[in-house]
Amino acid sequence: MTGTEVSGHDEAEALKSVVRRNTEQVQGQGDFALFEELFADDFVDHTPQPGTTPDKAGVLVLYKRLRGAFPDFRPEIHWQTVDAGIVTTFKTYHGTHLGEFLGIAATGRVIQFETVDAMRVRDGRITDHWGVANLYSVLQQLGQLPNP
Repeated sequence: MTGTEVSGHDEAEALKSVVRRNTEQVQGQGDFALFEELFADDFVDHTPQPGTTPDKAGVLVLYKRLRGAFPDFRPEIHWQTVDAGIVTTFKTYHGTHLGEFLGIAATGRVIQFETVDAMRVRDGRITDHWGVANLYSVLQQLGQLPNP
């Protein structure tokens, strides 16, 4: 193995670490001071959620809404890959519905849903996001849609 390969591996691990810290510490523990460190000021969300804006402030609103709706919000990362500075993460979120979410009043139900995120990391900061969350499953678990 050459030094270049090791360096590439180390760089990929560093990029994954930034996204992992966001997932585990910001989303999972509500560390919003760390959020400020990890997200670039010119961050762009290419798939913003309803009721948010496609910028850093919009993501902060989303994260705070999730923690308000699911105070025990816990991410479980299954795998991460890196390609051209973009970290793709497949994860499952877990939580107890104790606050309003998607216009649905608290039900007390325990839910889980899968998400795939792609985040570009430059100079140790998240600059872009694309993502898909299985919100259909959340609506089923909260009794808003019929189960299959």
